[in-house]
Amino acid sequence: MATIKINGMKCQHCVSSVTKALASIKGVSDVSVNLETSVASYTADASVSSDKIKEAIRKIGFEPA
Repeated sequence: MATIKINGMKCQHCVSSVTKALASIKGVSDVSVNLETSVASYTADASVSSDKIKEAIRKIGFEPA
């Protein structure tokens, strides 16, 4: 399972947005986002690059750390 720190999340709506954005990427599953630690955990197959994950996070207004 991979993890990524996300800056800018402040509420459960933020968590929901990040969860939906990551889950919509083909090859990503088991997405879990923790508001307290600002960390998203997910499983991704080899076709999913970390750049693709970061791009999805930036696209919805957050900054991957």
